[in-house]
Amino acid sequence: MILLQNSGVPIYQQIAGQLKEDILAGRLKGGEYLPSIRGLARDLKISVITTMKAYELLADEGLVTAIQGKGFCVNAQDSEMLREQHLRRVEDALSEAITAARIAGLTHQELMETLKALLAVEKG
Repeated sequence: MILLQNSGVPIYQQIAGQLKEDILAGRLKGGEYLPSIRGLARDLKISVITTMKAYELLADEGLVTAIQGKGFCVNAQDSEMLREQHLRRVEDALSEAITAARIAGLTHQELMETLKALLAVEKG
């Protein structure tokens, strides 16, 4: 896990974001336990409170469940919910790209051509 001290994003949000990405990408599967709060805090050299806050954020989003005496367990992910989560991330990224293109003075056509070129490269 990589934490950026000067990113402007709170540490707990960085942790939650990286774990969320692992869950949505299937790298952490339903039924798996997250690292212990104390263990992760020790490994990352951060406070237990910060780690707990990250895990609670994931629980609030329904991605994990706290199991008394065992820690936080990844919830099984519904494929339709996963699709919606990914769609939301795509929409957010495209909205950012549209804003950046507007600032750069690109036309809609130039933006579409850029997207098509990136898709062609991705296709390989």
